[in-house]
Amino acid sequence: MAHKFVIEQNKAGEYVAKFKYNAETIFWTEGYKSRSSAQNAIDSILKNGPGAAQE
Repeated sequence: MAHKFVIEQNKAGEYVAKFKYNAETIFWTEGYKSRSSAQNAIDSILKNGPGAAQE
């Protein structure tokens, strides 16, 4: 299994976008009230992430 984004609901009922590699969660976003907002976060990461500076 490769890396992927998934949208899950947390215990508070919010939608969270998670980036997973195999079964391990590498990072996750803040909680959103709607699934579409979590999808927007994923879209933003994919669009803006490749050009981000590394420190």
